[in-house]
Formats: sequence, structure tokens, C-alpha cells
Amino acid sequence: MKKWRIILVSVVAGAALFTSGYGPYGASTQEEEPETVTVSLAGDCSLGKLSVHGYEGTFEEMYDKGGPGYFFKNVKSVFEADDMTLVNFEGVLTNSNQKVQKAFNIKGKPEYIGILPEASIEAVSFGNNHRIDYGQQGVTDTVALFESIGLPYAYDDKVGIYELENGIKIGFVSVNEVYDGKAVETFLQNGIEKLKQEQVHVILACCHWGNESVYYPERYQTELGHKCIDWGADLVVGSHPHVLQGVENYNGKYILYSLGNLCFGGNRNPKDKNTMIAQAKFTLEDGAVAGETDLTLIPCTISSVSNRNDYCPTIAEGDKKASVIQKLNAYSNGFGVTVDEEGRVSHP
Repeated sequence: MKKWRIILVSVVAGAALFTSGYGPYGASTQEEEPETVTVSLAGDCSLGKLSVHGYEGTFEEMYDKGGPGYFFKNVKSVFEADDMTLVNFEGVLTNSNQKVQKAFNIKGKPEYIGILPEASIEAVSFGNNHRIDYGQQGVTDTVALFESIGLPYAYDDKVGIYELENGIKIGFVSVNEVYDGKAVETFLQNGIEKLKQEQVHVILACCHWGNESVYYPERYQTELGHKCIDWGADLVVGSHPHVLQGVENYNGKYILYSLGNLCFGGNRNPKDKNTMIAQAKFTLEDGAVAGETDLTLIPCTISSVSNRNDYCPTIAEGDKKASVIQKLNAYSNGFGVTVDEEGRVSHP
């Protein structure tokens, strides 16, 4: 639907040029609108459950009850209205039972891949600490499913590119700093350079980093975020802490330190259910991002109920919306960034 919407807008705009946009001698009587692209960004999505969980109260039970359209039904309208939606895909989809030795292993059934297109999610970052939960077989099976539905993905030295019908290309890199430490810098720098060579219009750097359940970034997060911008990223997207962290504007580009969870099957009842969808509107000139990005944060909760996780992220309203924005302002205060009551981000 998004691609068709873009074509339709383009055709209507083109018709307007011939009917009302030109004077009697062919001279333009109106200024051409700058080209823009809007990207929605959201946090950790684990479409499955922990290996130690049974059935009751799990993602699997909710899938059996509600089907693929259940999980993102309360935020789908946001995803449908943008040009591209990207989430962090944490875990694997596989029938393999050969899990690696670790505290928590996350997987879902292969048929869960249908949840993503049903939700109007067009791309996934795959550089995270649960990608290898079922070894190479889990990775191979999950990547094959991404490719079966034409879903762009990225991890390590594999970059992702999503192309709109109007030719605009959004590229992204994705790394797991939690396991790989400073070694990810090579993937990030080389990946960003590769995307430049591919002549993408917008470059996103997705970093899985930081400490779980901590609301403020550690020193290396800010250092690495700045490096990503210096290397050429237009926006840095953080995940892994499972809670929200603040926003920084560095040299005119935004860094989202943690988007928290979104639809997270790895925890049946997390204490902090606050989350958000970040919408970035980029203005393009001469094939690249020009000026500052228009960034809006949409407060959400990871569940439609407060007493447990029902894996149905929901847009926050009223006092809950105000509370999430208040917390985001607290987390971002040290960076001089403010979020107004409607979620619009600004800085001095």
C-alpha cells in the first residue's frame, strides 16, 4: 500500500503541473516542493518466546489466538502512513532445537514471518545478541525467510537497502556492540561507505549497545554514535537496553540511544512497558539529506494492558503519553534536547 500511495501522489502532483503550475509561456508560477521521505523506527521485536517458557501467556499463545494481524494492530496506522518502517529483529525464526549455551534463547516459528508484512514493516536490523541463539542454522533459516518476502535486512558486513517506487533509496547498517565491542567500528565505517557508493539517499546506523534496564547511555555509546555521524550516517538508531534512553543532536544529526522494546516475546511481564516510535522526516536535495531532520517521538506502551505483556504495542494517550514524554525529556536533558507535548523534538 505504501508503494501505491507514493505512485498515486506522484501522478497527482505531475498532473497539477500541467493544469495550474505554469503560466502562458511555460514559466513556472509556483515553487517546487522539496522532496521528503518519512521513516518510522521502533525497538526490539522478538516474534517468539524464550526456550524456558511454556505455552500459557506467551507470544505463541497469542499468535494461535489472534493470528499474524494481532500484534501490531494498534500501531499499524502509523506504519502504513510512512515511507518505510524499520524495527530491530531480535531472535530467530527456525525449527531448529540446537540452541547455543546461554541464559536466554529466543525463537519463533517460521510462519511468524507473515507478521511483518501484515504490520507494514519493510525492513529489519538483525545485528543483535539474540541472532545467534540457535547457531548458524537459526541465522540461515531466518535470513531465508526475510528473503522469501523481499524484506531488506542488515547485520555485520551485510547492508540493507529499501527502495521506494519513486527511486528514493534508504540504506542501513546494523551491528551488535554488546558482543563485538569496538570491532563493530569496521562494520559501521565500511558499511556506511558502501551505502554511499550505492548512492542511497538516506543512511541509518543501527547499533545494538549499552546496558540493559539503564536509562542513560554509557560513554562508549555516545562515542560510537558520534563516530557514525562523522562517517556519514544521517541518523543513529539504538537498541538493546529494553528501556527508553535519551536523544542527542550531534552536528545536526540525531542519535536515538535506545528505542526500548516494541513487540517483545522474550518477557511475559516486563516492569517498564514504556516505549516509542520515532518518525524521522528527511528533506532531500541533490540526492542526499539536506538540513536537519524533522523528528517526532510517538509515546507507546509495549502492551495494551498494564498487568502483563500481551505483545500488542499501543499508542499512549492522555496522562500516559504525558508521562512518557516527561521521562524522555529527563533522559535527553543532558544533551540539550527537548520533546514538546506532541512529541516534536528540538534543540538549541
